[in-house]
Amino acid sequence: MSTTQRNAVTMSGNAAGQPMLFAHGYGCDQNMWRLVTPAFADTHRIVLFDHVGNGKSDLTAYDDAKYASLNGYATDVLEIVHEHDLRDVLFVGHSVSSMIGLLAAVREPERFAGVVMVGPSPRYINDEAAGYVGGFGRADIEQMLDSLDSNFLGWSSTMAPVIMGNPDRPELGEELTNSFCRTDPAIAKKFARVTFLSDNREDLPRMRVPSLILQCSDDVIAPTVVGEYVHKHTPHSSFAALNATGHCPNLSAPEETVDAIKSWL
Repeated sequence: MSTTQRNAVTMSGNAAGQPMLFAHGYGCDQNMWRLVTPAFADTHRIVLFDHVGNGKSDLTAYDDAKYASLNGYATDVLEIVHEHDLRDVLFVGHSVSSMIGLLAAVREPERFAGVVMVGPSPRYINDEAAGYVGGFGRADIEQMLDSLDSNFLGWSSTMAPVIMGNPDRPELGEELTNSFCRTDPAIAKKFARVTFLSDNREDLPRMRVPSLILQCSDDVIAPTVVGEYVHKHTPHSSFAALNATGHCPNLSAPEETVDAIKSWL
């Protein structure tokens, strides 16, 4: 199966430009980048895709063994890069896709020029023994996953506005809720466990590609201390604190997100 079919790959922008490969976060799809990508279309080749189980991806391509860890999703990224012969790639990943992009760049650094991580977290669960703050206790995560398993639509309508933040702009939370509800529930439940139970702290020091960490304020999913941890433990990384609140600046503050990426570039 081609990656175009499996991951609904779309390309636009400057065909001769440097590729920018955008990867969406949990419960989202490539449409979540629609307010960001136009700012780069004149100078870059815009490459968008959907993780298997999301958007217009081919659900029949889902494999329990492959996608039992984020490495399976990183493999998909590398297969997209190879199939379309992308080189000098600028990878822009939101939330869990930040770690997916990092894993891909660690495996084949020669293919990547840089990785932008929007709201990254290498581990969501606190590790008191190591003095690591991820933002959640294990019991909190297990309760959230149990709620998701028992009532996915109810969980989506409750959690999406919390993840989005910006309560004064309810239309943003509604969009994220609708996006969650469009994902395949069975796959979404499995992807949630992979996302929120992953631990990629040991992968950070292996990064050899320059990276930018974009950190929102008042982000309940990836608080500032987490972004600072990623910056401290990732070689060749830069850190930019955004005024944007919540976990999805690509929707809530696209202009600030674009400016931060362009300044880094």
